[in-house]
Amino acid sequence: MKRLFLLLSLFSMPALAETLEADLLIVGGDEAGCAAAVQAARLGVKRIVLVNDIDWLGGQFCTQGIGPIDEWTIVNGKRAEFPPSGLFAEILERIHAHNRRVYGLAQPGNGWCGRNTIEPAAAARLFDQWLAPHAAQITIKKGWEPAKVMVEGGRVKGVAFRKAGTDGAPDLIVRAKFTADSSDWGDVIRLSGAGYMAGPDLKQRFGEPSAPEVLDEAGEQEMNPISWCPLLRETEQERLIPKPPRYDAFAFESWSKAPLWVDWDGSGGIYNMAGWCIYTHRRMIDRHHHHLAPGTEATVLNWPAQDYPLSTLPKHVVDALEQNEAGASRKNIVAMTPAQRRIVFQDAKEHALAFVHWLQNREASDVGKDRPSFRRMRLAEDYGTPDRLPPKPYIREGLRLEALYILREQDVRTEVMRPLWAKAMPYDGIFGYQFNMDFHPTRRKFRDDDPAKPWQGKFFGTRDWNSHSDRTMLPLRSLVPVKMNGLLGCSKNIGVTSMVQSSLRLHGQMMQVGTAAATLAAMCLSDGKEPREIVMMPSRVREIQRRLVRGGVLVWPWHDVRADEAHFEAANLLTLSGVWRADADNVFFRPEQVVTRGELAGALVRLVRALPQAPEWPLLEQKARFSDVPVEDGRRVSIETMIAWGRFGPQQPDFKPDAPVNWGTLDRWLAALSLPGFKSLAHAQVRDHPLTRAECVDYLYRVLQARGESLPETIKLSPDDALPLDEDNDNILDHLEP
Repeated sequence: MKRLFLLLSLFSMPALAETLEADLLIVGGDEAGCAAAVQAARLGVKRIVLVNDIDWLGGQFCTQGIGPIDEWTIVNGKRAEFPPSGLFAEILERIHAHNRRVYGLAQPGNGWCGRNTIEPAAAARLFDQWLAPHAAQITIKKGWEPAKVMVEGGRVKGVAFRKAGTDGAPDLIVRAKFTADSSDWGDVIRLSGAGYMAGPDLKQRFGEPSAPEVLDEAGEQEMNPISWCPLLRETEQERLIPKPPRYDAFAFESWSKAPLWVDWDGSGGIYNMAGWCIYTHRRMIDRHHHHLAPGTEATVLNWPAQDYPLSTLPKHVVDALEQNEAGASRKNIVAMTPAQRRIVFQDAKEHALAFVHWLQNREASDVGKDRPSFRRMRLAEDYGTPDRLPPKPYIREGLRLEALYILREQDVRTEVMRPLWAKAMPYDGIFGYQFNMDFHPTRRKFRDDDPAKPWQGKFFGTRDWNSHSDRTMLPLRSLVPVKMNGLLGCSKNIGVTSMVQSSLRLHGQMMQVGTAAATLAAMCLSDGKEPREIVMMPSRVREIQRRLVRGGVLVWPWHDVRADEAHFEAANLLTLSGVWRADADNVFFRPEQVVTRGELAGALVRLVRALPQAPEWPLLEQKARFSDVPVEDGRRVSIETMIAWGRFGPQQPDFKPDAPVNWGTLDRWLAALSLPGFKSLAHAQVRDHPLTRAECVDYLYRVLQARGESLPETIKLSPDDALPLDEDNDNILDHLEP
């Protein structure tokens, strides 16, 4: 019957529809979709088709209006930028080069939320230029949206597209071996019949501490709000926008005490409270402090006052949706048709313009010309749209895939305001991240509780911006549907809960998702396997991680390990394998720190256990062997095990576990354990060199590569087990501990 349905669906399509064949179809040209296309091309995928609904590529960087890029983390109690890596770092290099050409400096914004900025039209050009060298492999189709997904035997076989913004029949068919859904609202996943989630998750589903017990009438629609984000540029004269039809100052009264502008030059770093105000929040170009040409000053509005909640909709929006389709006003936006979403979008745009009008009329007309003024700012023409707004809203939350593993709040949430390592560091992590669980107001407070009257955004339940995640990784399993083959999640359409998605939605994070999805697809194509098969094969998962790391992706979320450093691959892969263990109390690798004897003993024992034909753990005496390593010392097992396994000869009564190690020590201990040695360690002129952590992981990783890592051929996966190779869930792989 399914095959018959597919054939009937195909026969119902226009005979003249353009048909393309692809190895990998990517639906959606946001930052994740573009990253997926580039990564797939670099990995040798020959036929890649990227289909986007509008002309611009680049997602948050341009089409959603978030040119000021916010990628912060917390380090030592202070907000700092999370280390950029992989294709995101590559795009930042292009952004910096563009800004240097145009403004003479890489970061001209001095924005409160982040230092990196790119203007929208420039970002769209950068993404086009980035994909252009791969034109022989990547076919780009613009102006199309999914209409039907072709499924046969539980496998996605392709997608039929119609012209965006129309209700016409499909005129473009792409048949594909694999499809990645990077669309704004997960339309391919939804239309395919694959399972998905939208709105809050109940506590009984995942046991999240912040999840609701039950949903009220508006709960199924509740999402992190969308925002239309105007770009404003300075002018010589006042340029007040017309009063929007439904404007009422009540909507913004709760923000009346927020300063419009402060004179801040960006000193002290991002999130410096000395610079907190509406104007500098997402400042794009700071011409005053950088002494740039008049007319270049620009800022983006991305302030909670302009957020547009997707539940408790205003009456006029409800009426318009119901006129379109009975019951449409009670749908989650994920389940709405494109036409119904456009009704919501139009009201969100008007709300954003009302915020601009409020700002301009809140400010005095006699503000001096020695500083920016909202009254002397115009809606920029950069987007080429009739209303001068971005072509799309900023989307914080969308469809979430029913994946083989759903990353949940308790896996990642920090217990203190000093993010460290998460409770779950999954063995199949594909990139590292950390951000706060950041919900903007998700509902409305109507004047007089009347949905026909003006409203203000309000927080609801536990959904706010005051919770943080620890540093963790997204599992590869979170890209793979529970019940559909030939399909991968991409962008925000991945296996996470609503709580986690609030912390997993930034520019760089989404580019890493796209990179990982393409890497998995490329392996599936070369191995002739489905994604669900690959994720059950630890050796292939490790190969995916290796490909990602060699592409510059920071998989283990160290704060001080950069892709241009010689130990980058070793520090990532050796920590992922469990041979190198991160310090529990900080997020720094500290590459120049000298290794201690106790630290090296632990790493060597775990290395031996990670190799094929590893020896069994010895039975230790009840009494400690060394006077300075008592029974209760956590290093005792590793130290005494190393001595038991190796040819170390007579030992002193003390081990000196905190003493520094030199190159000669590593050379002797490798030999004693019958592990490969290195001439560079044995040379007489360098044997006394202190052994740093960077050098240590480099040597140990070389041994692991030479001997091969011992991993099970396949494993069983459970939807409720974040750590399938770690039975006691202590973030130590079972074979690496007694």
